[in-house]
Amino acid sequence: MHFGDVIIPGTLNDSITAQDLISKLPYTVHVNRYSHDFCGVMDDPLEFSEEDVHYGWLNGDIDFATDADYFTILFEDDGKKSEQYGYQVNIGKIDIELSVISQLTGSYDVLIELAD
Repeated sequence: MHFGDVIIPGTLNDSITAQDLISKLPYTVHVNRYSHDFCGVMDDPLEFSEEDVHYGWLNGDIDFATDADYFTILFEDDGKKSEQYGYQVNIGKIDIELSVISQLTGSYDVLIELAD
């Protein structure tokens, strides 16, 4: 995932949602930084299975929020605080220190592509 000149590597899982994202790559989504994540609305919603929808996240998760077609990369507030946020489908995890993404600010047109 390209945040300008900063590359945030991640690993996607085998869920229906992750596989749907892979089928769309390369894909660009506009994201904004918020208190615990980078989040942006996807123009092309991802498929998901109801059994994969849950509340909360772990720091470092890459999620799709089904209630508003949000692509999110979460880096803070896992545990109790995150449990108030529902409609989450985990599609992967970032593969870099959380400080790299948490130090970024502002908005980005994030290009998501498969690694070579």
